Amino acid sequence: MTLQDAGAWIIQRLTPVFGEDEARAISRWLLEYFSSDRKMPASLYRNRDLPQEAEALLPGYLARLEQHEPLQYVLGEAWFCGLRFTADKRALIPRPETEELVEWIISEQKFPLSNRSVLDIGTGTGCIPITLKRRLQPFTVTGIDVSKDALDLARQNAQQLGVEVNFQQIDILDESQWSLLLPVDIVVSNPPYIPAAEIKNMNAEVTGFEPHLALFVPDTDPLLFYRKIAQLGLRLLKPQGEIYLELHHDGAAGTTKLFREAGYKTLIRPDMQGKERMLKAWK
Repeated sequence: MTLQDAGAWIIQRLTPVFGEDEARAISRWLLEYFSSDRKMPASLYRNRDLPQEAEALLPGYLARLEQHEPLQYVLGEAWFCGLRFTADKRALIPRPETEELVEWIISEQKFPLSNRSVLDIGTGTGCIPITLKRRLQPFTVTGIDVSKDALDLARQNAQQLGVEVNFQQIDILDESQWSLLLPVDIVVSNPPYIPAAEIKNMNAEVTGFEPHLALFVPDTDPLLFYRKIAQLGLRLLKPQGEIYLELHHDGAAGTTKLFREAGYKTLIRPDMQGKERMLKAWK
């Protein structure tokens, strides 16, 4: 079977589940994954034979995709800011919106870099602190999460990508654990922010496979994590310290109000789609 034949088979199998456009996108992703050189244009490798190992794996991959398992979990990898992260059900799949948040932080650092400190709250795969450490090497970077499984995955990714990040198992909602954290220059977080009522409107790829602990908050308190982060920042931030947050797509106004009432100045930044998805706060 050539890669071109494999691509046609993938599209045929997945179109009834995802529609033709998304099936074609998944096919391209899989063919790039199976090809020896991902940078090579498809037109140059499509007549190559599908590797025997890939031909053996492909039916199982397609069966999992037909059950709406995310492609990143099927392949065991997700790309973030040009870095390959191991991805599985222990943590959320890194998103492009979070890449924009990280790039915003990096763009605001003054060079030459000094030894500043960063705390990432709800670290998941470790994509935020690992990327920051790779790009801002003098920085001291810490990632915390309530999930031991997620922290195990984050440590695995840090080792694979050759960086030193301090990971700690801390529940940010438990204020008695805040004393375990040292003062920092930057706090960053992509916390849980989706009201539980929205579950019924979300894709099965998300609700059926990604950890709900990292996604959802009570309908009665959708700003729960932002309020805790604002309170923690008042204790933990060094002078001129800053907080960078990813937001729910319609949460900018409420989160801004919360931080301003806590004594912060704030700035909202839209993502590439023009949605108000990022907030910076400082004392």
